[in-house]
Amino acid sequence: MTSAVRVRVPATSANLGPAFDCAGLALGRYDVLDFSVLPAGLEVEVSGVGAGELPTDESHLVVRAFRAACAELGWTPPGLRLVTENGIPQGRGMGSSAAAVVAGVVGAWALCPDVEIRDDAAVLRLASELEGHPDNVAACLLGGATLSWTEATGARAVRLEVDPDVRPVVLVPEATLATHVARGLLPDVVPHADAAHNAARTGLLVHALTTEPRMLLEATDDRLHQRQRASAMPASLALMDRLRDAGFAAVVSGAGPSLLVLATRSDDAAAVSELTPEGWSVLPLEVDSSGARVLHGTVQVSSS
Repeated sequence: MTSAVRVRVPATSANLGPAFDCAGLALGRYDVLDFSVLPAGLEVEVSGVGAGELPTDESHLVVRAFRAACAELGWTPPGLRLVTENGIPQGRGMGSSAAAVVAGVVGAWALCPDVEIRDDAAVLRLASELEGHPDNVAACLLGGATLSWTEATGARAVRLEVDPDVRPVVLVPEATLATHVARGLLPDVVPHADAAHNAARTGLLVHALTTEPRMLLEATDDRLHQRQRASAMPASLALMDRLRDAGFAAVVSGAGPSLLVLATRSDDAAAVSELTPEGWSVLPLEVDSSGARVLHGTVQVSSS
């Protein structure tokens, strides 16, 4: 029986402009978590982002996801020690909650003595149920770019290989924004023309991300959710417009207020930085291609 594992999960950006609630991109910024089976009790230590703020009891999101996965697997460990080193900004649209959920589920799968092969399809379904939607979860779990959807049997996703010329830059403000607040600003009904516009741009987005990055500016044009949430993050929308007017494929990252710029040249990060006002952190990142990884442990992975 494996009694300790280390799990690494990436940050993610969802929506990517027009592909609302169905597209995600894994980014090279990580949370690293150590799970250990104890004889009894619960111990939680948090370092990095959220240290001193996140709970250290059963209410910790990673612990809750771990317990849910254990119940799914029919396994009850006698005790658990969780040590986290968080690098993903929280409350800023970079998938911190999805990363926590995926980490907890993957950690349980890796520690469970009855599991030899991790079933990513089952992990995706459970993590999506816990998170509420699969866009960030899929990218965090599978890496690269993902398209996700939900059927009667649960969430499903496909992974896309991102063109190597795509160079993500994330702009992170000091302010935070809760996802439920951002989603509460969305209308219940949208014009048919706007829905058709986004459907066309989402199709083009797949082509631009994987084959022709020079089309990313056109492919990331959205009419369904970004303007509708402007009142909650006016500075983000103003900066997004400034960047797009300058020719950069800038979008709101997830629910915001961070922005994702899908740059295409090695010097774009410097140009984006020049257009970004003080008070924002500029993070040039790689596309993470591996997704959630067990760094120490023997569990194999199956995507069937």
